[in-house]
Amino acid sequence: MKNFSVLFALLLGAVLFLAACGAEEEAAEPAEGGAEEENLLAAIEEEGVLRIGTEGTYPPFTFHDDSGELTGFDVEIAREVAERLGVEAEFMETQWDAMFAGLNAERFDMIANQVGIREDRLEKYDFSDPYITSAAVLVTRADDTEITEFEDLEGKTTAQSLTSNFAEIAKSYGAEIEGVEGFSQSVELLNSGRVDALVNDRIAVLDYLNQRPDAEIQIAAIHEDASQSGLMFRQGNEELVEAVNEALAAMIEDGTYEEISTKWFGENVLE
Repeated sequence: MKNFSVLFALLLGAVLFLAACGAEEEAAEPAEGGAEEENLLAAIEEEGVLRIGTEGTYPPFTFHDDSGELTGFDVEIAREVAERLGVEAEFMETQWDAMFAGLNAERFDMIANQVGIREDRLEKYDFSDPYITSAAVLVTRADDTEITEFEDLEGKTTAQSLTSNFAEIAKSYGAEIEGVEGFSQSVELLNSGRVDALVNDRIAVLDYLNQRPDAEIQIAAIHEDASQSGLMFRQGNEELVEAVNEALAAMIEDGTYEEISTKWFGENVLE
């Protein structure tokens, strides 16, 4: 009888232990399609705030002006989206290296920071429809009529950052590369006649021309390969992504997008 009591106690303890382990594992793994994923848009609307991750140090997209106010193309786009959702935009400035982790940790609801839409990111995150498109462009002096397309770079000299993708593009068309530290230096070399052209990002060039309308340079050609950026979200928030896409579409339809784009770049940068 004594042995039976001991055996019963051991069996009961084992059952209780297994039950406890099962409960602990269930608590450690959130159920699929949890409340946060299902109701993030509703929570934003109830709280009245859309939390947005951004750098704040990346002009002309997201930066602080002379008065200290956060501004930029991406900032204005995100503010307009929030307004059309009927909520306030609350920007949470974060270094680029920590931005994705901040989104994962639910510190903010979306990222507005020129995040390129790429296949590897689409495996882990959701994106809005593209709100900006960029490509490599060929830049020449304003009076140059000889170099009008990338094929004309054969045997010419371009000013490039040696490790950039743009240097590789110029090389692929037969250009010789003059190394520079940045875009401003490349323009100086072009204007002084020390190089024949340069290849750089279309958005960067448009920003330069927007700030310096008297600059004696021109975009001679646009490369066929383009990249697009979108607002980025955690996966599982389809309602929020859909609402943001509707806001972006309405902005494009009523001309608000083009107004913001022209302010920052002098033209529509959607396509």
